[in-house]
Amino acid sequence: MRSPCHSRVLESALLLALLDRTGLHPDARRRLAAYLSLHCDAPEPLDRLLARAALHHRPDPARPVDEEDFLARSPHFTGPRKRALLSAVLLLLDAAPAEELSEGISPEAFSLHGLHTWARVQVTAVKTILAHARGQHPPDGDLELLSSTQRPGTVWEANLLIHLSVLHALLPVPGHSALVIQGVRTALQHQRPDGGIPFIRDEDTWVTATAGIALHAAGAAAPVVDLIARRLVALQHPGGGWSYTHGVQLTDVDCTSVAIEVLHLAGPHTYRAPIRRALSTLHALQDKDGGFPTYLAEAPSEACMTAAAANAYSTQGTTLHHEIDKALGYLDSQQRPDGSFPPDWSSSRLHTVSRAVLAASRHPSTPNSPAQRIISRALNLLADSQNADGGWGQQDGDPSDALSTAYALTALTTHHSPGPAARGAAYLLTQQRPDGSMASIPDSIGPRPFRFTVPALADVFTLLALGHLARRTTPAPGPDTRDDPRQPVTDPPADGPTRFVGQPRQTFRSRGLHPSE
Repeated sequence: MRSPCHSRVLESALLLALLDRTGLHPDARRRLAAYLSLHCDAPEPLDRLLARAALHHRPDPARPVDEEDFLARSPHFTGPRKRALLSAVLLLLDAAPAEELSEGISPEAFSLHGLHTWARVQVTAVKTILAHARGQHPPDGDLELLSSTQRPGTVWEANLLIHLSVLHALLPVPGHSALVIQGVRTALQHQRPDGGIPFIRDEDTWVTATAGIALHAAGAAAPVVDLIARRLVALQHPGGGWSYTHGVQLTDVDCTSVAIEVLHLAGPHTYRAPIRRALSTLHALQDKDGGFPTYLAEAPSEACMTAAAANAYSTQGTTLHHEIDKALGYLDSQQRPDGSFPPDWSSSRLHTVSRAVLAASRHPSTPNSPAQRIISRALNLLADSQNADGGWGQQDGDPSDALSTAYALTALTTHHSPGPAARGAAYLLTQQRPDGSMASIPDSIGPRPFRFTVPALADVFTLLALGHLARRTTPAPGPDTRDDPRQPVTDPPADGPTRFVGQPRQTFRSRGLHPSE
């Protein structure tokens, strides 16, 4: 499934600054400037600041960037690194005095201990940029690491932000001009028709795997799902995991977990060997706290990744019962009283909520068990946050959007919530374009908390939610007028092996779920 990322202000501003400093490619510069000029009054304060700074416009003093609020949208353990990254970006765009930007940056921000390869390169680039501003010469080892990411015509790990950060770090270093010139030419190969530059090239593997689950849920023919499964098998890394797109070496728990689900849906016996390798990869990453990190063992566990892994484990029946228990215990410990979880890789708090509810719903449990507590708190959140138009927003009080609503609807269709689910589905239909695609706001985050847009994700998650809903609307004898998602679950637990994203429970007692209900 092909879905290139949309342009983003951050990378576009960094490339424009490079072109200004090198005098290269004036035609490409004009296109970048035209893209950024459209974002000088963007609703996101940081986008406004970056666009104005890159174009050498005065910042808007009436609407400053709240740095603390911005950093609060990232997991706390990434805070020092994100503060340093923001300082480096503002420095490169002359958006603030260098002496101001160096204040408050902890030495912890530059520690490479326990970091995956992307973070190691990004941290080193930021450290080098800030060192140049203080008149310091970066260590030769740092320059060697940064230079090693540069290959003509190839963006390292398909990450344009890291690519551009490295070029800025190397630009002032004597002897690196040819490498920078070639790197700029490589970056411009990814300039979008609107003139901007994206964060990453694409997320095609992640989109493909998620689409496989959505298509199965919506009743697509078996050959369609098998075609996707065979593509995923071809992209599996020797270690057993998957990365977000082809040509990227770093694998992650999210892509690996969803790929396991697709292979199980396509045929647990046919794909037994790749499933077994992938499960072994996940097993090696589960922490003693029961949670899973995004990339590396012993990195901090995260709720969203833990829910993803628990969903993958649920395809194995009772084989991994103990591991799922530990994962649900971790999710229970991380869930907030309002039903939400700490920030993840989506700007919608309902992303992790949806995946956690799926994981908890597939696991047989007793009253007041971690699974039941997760479900109860999540359903309270959904009940309290549905907007008058039937949809849900990314955060409390936000207007409805298609992706947040799709997440909420997927969670609701695991339980007795016909009225809220029908209103959510009705809202989704209002966001569908004539060609079938969905209109939605940016939702993905990378690096956290910078948002970016992968257009196909709104289509995929909407299809997944409606597929769940369609499988739950078989009329049952007698009316059921319950309309509150907080209604406790009374259905007997389904058997383990068949409880995965693609096959929700088929006990949604309604009279057809017409939106008028």
